[in-house]
Formats: sequence, C-alpha cells, structure tokens
Amino acid sequence: MANGAPLLDLEDELEESIGYRNRPIHITDQQILKNIQEVQRLNDIPEIQQIERPAKTKSGYSFSIEMETGTGKTYTYIRSMYELHKHYGWSKFIIVVPSIAIREGVYKSFELTQDHFQEIYGHKIQPFIYNSSRPQDIESFASNPRISVMIINTQAFNASGKDARRIKMELDQFGSRRPIDIIAQTNPIIIVDEPQSVEGDKTMESMQDFKPLFTLRYSATFRVGQEYNKVYRLDALDAYNKKLVKKIQVKGISLKGSTGTTGYLYLEQIVLSTNKPEVVQA
Repeated sequence: MANGAPLLDLEDELEESIGYRNRPIHITDQQILKNIQEVQRLNDIPEIQQIERPAKTKSGYSFSIEMETGTGKTYTYIRSMYELHKHYGWSKFIIVVPSIAIREGVYKSFELTQDHFQEIYGHKIQPFIYNSSRPQDIESFASNPRISVMIINTQAFNASGKDARRIKMELDQFGSRRPIDIIAQTNPIIIVDEPQSVEGDKTMESMQDFKPLFTLRYSATFRVGQEYNKVYRLDALDAYNKKLVKKIQVKGISLKGSTGTTGYLYLEQIVLSTNKPEVVQA
C-alpha cells in the first residue's frame, strides 16, 4: 500500500451478536486517492483528481474494473476475493447480478473453479444464492469465519414483491431482527457484475442498505460518466493483443430518415442489456 500506511489488521473482527465482519479501512480519503492514482499510473489510466462517488452512495468506495467480454471477468472477481482475504483478512462478499440467468451462471462458475482455487489457496469458497425462504443462510453468512459469499439478483431486494420485502422484515428466526441488518453488520464487500444493467437510482439506493465496505464494479461497457475510480482496463484491443480473444468485431450503424446535407451524427453511447434491445443514444 502506498506511503506505507497500514490498511487494517489481518483478522476479521468478531462481534458476539452477529458473528464475523470485515474490519474497516483505517486510512484517510487522501491516502485512498493517492493509492488510486498510483494504480492508475501503472495501468495507463487517466488519473482522477478526487475520489468519485455515485450520486446515491452514502458510504464506502466504488472501484471500476473494465474487462472485455469473454476475458474471464467472473474468474477474476472470484480470485480477487481470495486475494483480498489473503492480504487483508476480508471475508464477507456479496455478488449483485442483473438477472436470474447470470446469477445461476456465476454460481456454476464457483462450482467449476473450486478445485482450481483449492490448489492455489488451500481452501474452497462455498457460495449460496439468496433465497428469502432460507433466512438460515444469512445466519451462516455472518457466523462463518471463512470466506462467505452471497449471490443475489437485484429483484430480490429492489422490488415491491413479497420476496423482496422479506429481506427487510423482522423475522422470528432472527429474534425479530431483519435479514438486511444482519448482512449490513458484516460490512460486506459488494461485487457488481455488469453495473450498467444493475445500477439504476432505486437499485443504488437499495444497495446502500447493505452498508458495503466498498464496491468493485466489473463490466465491459460502463455507462458514460459512471466509470468511478477506474483501476484496471482490459479493452477489446488489449484482449486481442494478449490473445484472450480471437478477433474484434465492429457493429455498423446506419442513419435513416435524415434530410440534412451538412449536419453530422454525434454518438453519445450504446446501452447494452441482457434482457432488452440495444439502445443507441445520439
């Protein structure tokens, strides 16, 4: 860590009422900023001049990691959990995904890579998919001293249905405590898979109920102006040069119905979604 400043003790803090939690960061915003700038210089990313925070964020930090599609994004953030646990002792993680299909795919990735990571780090991660009918999983999440990972899709906590409301209800299984409060007291690290499909204003506000220590955002296509504190970039050209993809494909865009002869088209952004048609904003 830059400037030789201590980040935290290496062991989780034990709370008798909830179990284990990630210990807080003990360096200042100015030190965090200097560390971000140092990483950005190493990765040829333009340096920020102040820490960037999403509008709806009340606490914690957000860091963006840009990775081209097909280059191992899920593998990378699973390994990041192991490394964060190895170096800093953090062990509570929540993976937020935009859909049930992606949620199931992420869970399958954990299963397929368990033996691989067992060989490298000497232990396995046993994740669970949040299910409102199984509040005991939340109790285990808080009380387990090993790396604990909850995978949750946004509909489970950011909707008006019964299942979504249950995470904020006082339950007898928890002595009239709310599941969201037990999760929040663990100071989890949130990993957002495809934030451009997740982070609407309502979702951003709802995620703050988890009281994250910080948030890691992994995507190939961030929205314009939402690449908060980018610390790594693996774009299409980088992926091709590193032989991680076989070729680069470019989509063409045609303009119809224009009668202008001297005007021009300014492309602002292309919004990609897993469940909606692509949208071009010009």
